[in-house]
Amino acid sequence: MNKASIIQQICELLLINKKQECFDFANNNYPFDNIIAQKRQYSKYQMCKIFLRDGFIDRYSGDNLLFPGLIKILTIELPDIFKYHRNWKMSDTHMIYWDLFPTIDHLIPIARGGQDNESNWITTSMVRNAAKSNWTIEELGWKLFDKGQLDNWNGLINYFIELTNKNPVYKMDSYVNGWRLGLIKAMKDFEKKNKYNDKTNSLFRQPLLPASRKQTTDS
Repeated sequence: MNKASIIQQICELLLINKKQECFDFANNNYPFDNIIAQKRQYSKYQMCKIFLRDGFIDRYSGDNLLFPGLIKILTIELPDIFKYHRNWKMSDTHMIYWDLFPTIDHLIPIARGGQDNESNWITTSMVRNAAKSNWTIEELGWKLFDKGQLDNWNGLINYFIELTNKNPVYKMDSYVNGWRLGLIKAMKDFEKKNKYNDKTNSLFRQPLLPASRKQTTDS
């Protein structure tokens, strides 16, 4: 029985004054779930681990995303174009921060009883994160896309590393440097886990060209 049909049956019972039966039916078929939300907490290092794991792919759309530190460098260099407001005021923030800025979302929302750990963390864009809110992908009619492959797309982290190495001034920006330190640590873990120990064969040595991916998998 779908949810609308459950409500219809509740109304029918109310009409014939069967309140206890109505209560029991509602409690059995559409009960209130008293869920205690867990605290959200993760560092830039943890986020970088998830971005690398997912290949900088928006798992809700399949689109390529960019490394956050690189987006901030674009704002530093081209502030009149890639505008940014610290409170994300849309009238003062370039859409790159909504379309291409990766975030972590909980596949099963915290407010719906989801766990705050890596198994429930998904890479997605800021705009998709905001749209999903506390809904499940089933409720929204979305699909969960496959993880990306870093040899196809890596969020342009190569350019970020090369730019920060070439211009040490970037490292003086606490936001950029925070992402840099988190990325370096996550990259070491990733290469060790995936046995990319030969620096000449490292996935992160050469800039990669964008690659489109539109394969989906049912959640």
